[in-house]
Amino acid sequence: MRFAKLALSSLAVLGIAAFGVSAFGQQPATPPAEQPAPVVTPAPDGAVPAAPATPDATAPVEPAPVAAPVPAPAVAHAPAADHGEEHAAGGDHHELTPKGGWKHDGAFGTFDVNAMQRGFKVYKQICSTCHGMKLLSFRNLGDVGGPFYDPAYPNPNDNPVVKKIASEFMVPKIDPDSGAIVPMPGIPADPFPSPYANAIAAAVGNGGAVPPDLSVIVKARNGGAGYVYSLLQGYVAPPQGLVVNAGQHYNAYFHGDTLSQWVGKDPRNKPPGGFLAMTPPLQQFDIRLQRDCVEGAHGGTSCDPNTFDDGTPTTIEQQAHDVAVFLAWASDPKSEARKQLGAAVIPFLFLLAILVFLSYRRIWRNVEH
Repeated sequence: MRFAKLALSSLAVLGIAAFGVSAFGQQPATPPAEQPAPVVTPAPDGAVPAAPATPDATAPVEPAPVAAPVPAPAVAHAPAADHGEEHAAGGDHHELTPKGGWKHDGAFGTFDVNAMQRGFKVYKQICSTCHGMKLLSFRNLGDVGGPFYDPAYPNPNDNPVVKKIASEFMVPKIDPDSGAIVPMPGIPADPFPSPYANAIAAAVGNGGAVPPDLSVIVKARNGGAGYVYSLLQGYVAPPQGLVVNAGQHYNAYFHGDTLSQWVGKDPRNKPPGGFLAMTPPLQQFDIRLQRDCVEGAHGGTSCDPNTFDDGTPTTIEQQAHDVAVFLAWASDPKSEARKQLGAAVIPFLFLLAILVFLSYRRIWRNVEH
């Protein structure tokens, strides 16, 4: 009898501790992963759909506002290993890692606000032309822990930066006069619009491949932010013996399979990676990321077109890092709040476990079994 009661008490203590650890370290349930962009394969007659068009670099783009970032150094990453040697069991490279790792990883990790703001700019100017974020609203950008959070505006719908960002997107809405669906400037309560009306239109506009939604892309992909960071830098020249069809682009870090287009003698030596219909989206020193020198009341003093608003160089590595950080936040906007709650709950649960044990010793100290 005494052993059974001791066991029950111990299970109660372990259950409380397990609840605390879960609140502290566990991630929320991952939403269903959206369909990844399929690899374009050649038709029987050899015809291949054309690759999607890239954004026009000469088109005028209104700059997104920033919340006075501070200067930050450019991100360096560990060099990739030789493409023929270091690869994982699935035939893929080990993901690249920025120097110093990911600041938001770990039980006490936090997101770099400057990196999120720069990453949002990369998403807005480049990624949003093909990819939507239907699970995220503009007002989330001004939430606590968001890239444009301002303590002066606890209600993100009142945040002027968020209002300006939302107004720069055209959102389909019902015209109150005609009842027709027309594009109108967004408001903070609107979700991020999709660049296509439906999946069929997206496939037609991208050579048969439907660009995946980026709302939870970091959660839906093995490797998380590291996978996005590596994929954006993985467009390299295909190794000898690998046939790349027209309209396809070899990426050494894409989670695909190159066996069907590998003409080498030994299939075990097939190169890692796969094929994408998406052309390399990031360009070195992309002029579309320059700051607005006329309106630039925020940010650094430099108007160098090859830098972000805070003076950080717009290298491909930096762009890939920043947009990966932004998408990591977008995939779990409440991450920091959950970690802070766990940090407060764990000590309390530890003390509670001690009190439960001492109470057990007190209650059963003179009871014969």
